[in-house]
Amino acid sequence: MLNQVFDAEWKGSYGELLTERELKLVQLFGRSGKTLRNVYVPKDNGETSEIDVLFITQKGIFVIESKNYSGWIFGDADSTYWTAMLPNRQKNFFYNPVKQNETHIRWLGRYLDGGVPLFSLIVFSERCELKRISVPSPDVSIIKRDQTYATVRSIWEGSPNVLGKEQVNAIYEKLAQLAYKEAAQASVVRSEAILRLILFRSYAFPFGTVRVTGHSPYQLPRCFAWYSLCSFLFRL
Repeated sequence: MLNQVFDAEWKGSYGELLTERELKLVQLFGRSGKTLRNVYVPKDNGETSEIDVLFITQKGIFVIESKNYSGWIFGDADSTYWTAMLPNRQKNFFYNPVKQNETHIRWLGRYLDGGVPLFSLIVFSERCELKRISVPSPDVSIIKRDQTYATVRSIWEGSPNVLGKEQVNAIYEKLAQLAYKEAAQASVVRSEAILRLILFRSYAFPFGTVRVTGHSPYQLPRCFAWYSLCSFLFRL
């Protein structure tokens, strides 16, 4: 039932929102920057390269590929595909995220005419275990989502300031034009998160006991209580 309610596309979008929330924590501790999600960078052939999350700072731009997977993760820098293995031994294959982000960075660099440092971060869910990953390049960071703050901080402290506040704002405004779907999609993801949880809880546990002071307990569909809870939980 859960896999039907929460499909792969929704899980991916929600993972990007969680990664963006981690970047807000980075900013809370004095490393200011601007974030964008789902940036569609144009390519020479008329197509676009979709970047999950960008964090634009005085140090450069953190280019983040978000992978909201669970299970054991296996992969290396040269393989075309990586593997996510679930506890039941089921294997799922996905395109090498290092190569994927290299493509994003190449087209983003061309779009910005170079001169801006671009840092590659591959961010996996906390639910997974990076079992055997071999990517020797120091230019790529492969982490779990709860390591985002520490990783950005480490890169930040080891990198010089290359952009002023006005330059950061200018780059943000330029790239924001390529993220025209961002605000609408974020709203849709939050709404779907609430509705899908209500659907699941109402399906699995259709009724619950509600107690009101001075009155006898009575039965009410759980979706009413869950709507309030979900509305709070998904205010990112």
